[in-house]
Amino acid sequence: MEVDEVVRLPRLSRVAVCGGTHGNELSGEFLAKKKSRRRRSRKTPPRQSLNRCRMVSLSPRGPLPGAVPYEMIRSRELNATLGPKGSPGAVELVCDLHNTTANMGLCLIAYSDCDWICLHIFRHLQASAHSGKINPKSYSLDSVGKHGFAMEIGPQPHGVVRSNVYAAMKAGVQHMLDWVCFFNSGSTFEGEYVDVFTMIKHIDYPRDRETRKIRAAIHPQLQDQDFCLLHPEDPLFQTFSGETLRYKGDEALYPFFINECAYYEKGIALSLARKRRVMVPAIRVQTERERQAHMEEEEEE
Repeated sequence: MEVDEVVRLPRLSRVAVCGGTHGNELSGEFLAKKKSRRRRSRKTPPRQSLNRCRMVSLSPRGPLPGAVPYEMIRSRELNATLGPKGSPGAVELVCDLHNTTANMGLCLIAYSDCDWICLHIFRHLQASAHSGKINPKSYSLDSVGKHGFAMEIGPQPHGVVRSNVYAAMKAGVQHMLDWVCFFNSGSTFEGEYVDVFTMIKHIDYPRDRETRKIRAAIHPQLQDQDFCLLHPEDPLFQTFSGETLRYKGDEALYPFFINECAYYEKGIALSLARKRRVMVPAIRVQTERERQAHMEEEEEE
């Protein structure tokens, strides 16, 4: 692909902004409720965490035996409403709103480093963006749409809402929607390199061999230093007896989700990423003639 080639992409006619996927992350829940009230009054379903059931309920497997919990039913409803995942009828863009207890600021997470829609939105928001490993079998909510990403904002304790974090999320969502309007109106977005952070691995807390209980916390010099380069031999953990445990990796990497509350049960103290540059081509929306020609080409194939 030539660097100056303009990629034509379908119009983003339907955009879903989702909040409250995890029931104790309140900024997205309050923001989604506020925006939905502007459109129409509707009964809000009970707030539940869909964290543990999304992988199963959005997967192509059949129903599980026994009683089906509410969270799984709700996940299947969301998949039917926004998708079904992978179908031509899925919404064009899903933005799933989340809070983190880690000091990550406004961070955008995608499952691909070649989704030009998401990467151009990342550029537009001028925020720290990192992409997970390419994962075509992801079953998170933002993967249901044809394009999708999660917006993580923190630090904010789970179960509370901080006005500055809520304001940052509100501004981020509005900038995203503004970009969609610009794109749909026919604006051309020039190609450019974008820095992304690709997740490499997770690190667990040091644990007792027999009891598996945590025996150290994040080192004070590392706490709240999300996306700051961690070099080999830098302080990583501090045991409860005061001993410093150092990072023994072979290369300097970028930590994120440092000391995230929800990840204790997953055995993750922090994740490490490698920073790299991705060339994002220029894009613009398809004209009706181009869309028809594309459909005819697909039918011929």
